[in-house]
Amino acid sequence: MARNLAVAAAKKAGNGKISPKHNIEAMRNAFYERIAKKDMAPLWKVMKSVVTKEPVTRCQPHVWHYDDVKALVMESGGLITAEEAERRVLILENPSLHGESRVTNTLFAGIQMILPGEVAPAHRHAASAIRFVLDGEGAYTAVEGEKAFMAPGDFVITANWAPHDHGNPSNKPMLWLDVLDLPTVNFYEASFAEHFDDAMQATTRQDGDSLSFYGSGVLPDGTPAMNRTPVINYTYARTRPIVERMMQTGDIDKRHGARVRYANPVNGGPVLPTMSACLAMLPKGFVGEPYRSTDGIIFVCAEGEGSTEVDGKVLEWGPNDVFVVPPWKRYAHHAAKQSVLFSISDRPAQEALGLWREGN
Repeated sequence: MARNLAVAAAKKAGNGKISPKHNIEAMRNAFYERIAKKDMAPLWKVMKSVVTKEPVTRCQPHVWHYDDVKALVMESGGLITAEEAERRVLILENPSLHGESRVTNTLFAGIQMILPGEVAPAHRHAASAIRFVLDGEGAYTAVEGEKAFMAPGDFVITANWAPHDHGNPSNKPMLWLDVLDLPTVNFYEASFAEHFDDAMQATTRQDGDSLSFYGSGVLPDGTPAMNRTPVINYTYARTRPIVERMMQTGDIDKRHGARVRYANPVNGGPVLPTMSACLAMLPKGFVGEPYRSTDGIIFVCAEGEGSTEVDGKVLEWGPNDVFVVPPWKRYAHHAAKQSVLFSISDRPAQEALGLWREGN
């Protein structure tokens, strides 16, 4: 019946004339050409690529070794100032996504440097950002009136639309990993940005105020509900001893090691509505069980040495190396030495949409 209807439609379209050589494929192709002129397309032609049985990703597993990255970032310091660049960042592009400014389909990542005496001017934007400090000490990020001085391993939050600037009054360069949800924001075509007249915002709170006010088991009376953390800097000096104590007591996940999740102290949820972060300690000789999840994950080695096998590819890592595990690719960690891994992903956004899954 369907074929007869197609033939009838073809006859109608061709004023009742149809060649004996005309076949169903030719009729279909003619139909596709006609509907294309009306900005339409047949779902049945693309159904298998649109509705896939399992996640399909263009991303590749990849590692950026810090020795290589640092040399190139330092070289950029002689080519452009922080003020000229606004943010002196070398983007970590996934090998399969060249030119798209993405490390995964939903996240941007890059290595930022600020030299002694420099200021990266104040601005704000719709995208949320995190900083994970790699190298240097004594530079700061000022966020919403708090100037947070940073040290290696610190995890600094810049929430959506929060004013922020960076400065380095120390005598050494500081480098950190930036991760932003820019691709997600741009997917929704919801990007906004604003620059301020003054390079540095006025700071009314002391370094560590937000951690003391909100991250000490108490909250200022009347704290409103919020979907992102009010803490500016989750310091490594405070977080590392926690995972170490977990490891010493044997609280070690067979896949992830002794791992904690950075939390919004107001509601116990993720630090940001689009991104979550974890810190894990792996004992020497750790051989993780295979694991996979639908969130693409960016890892940073804060300490130690080891490797991660991702979908059959082995990524060797050491201090300050950054590597990416694409969505739904099975991976397993191996620690040659006691190691600490920081990780960040888009899991909260997926969970909010009811999409996130994990498996072995």
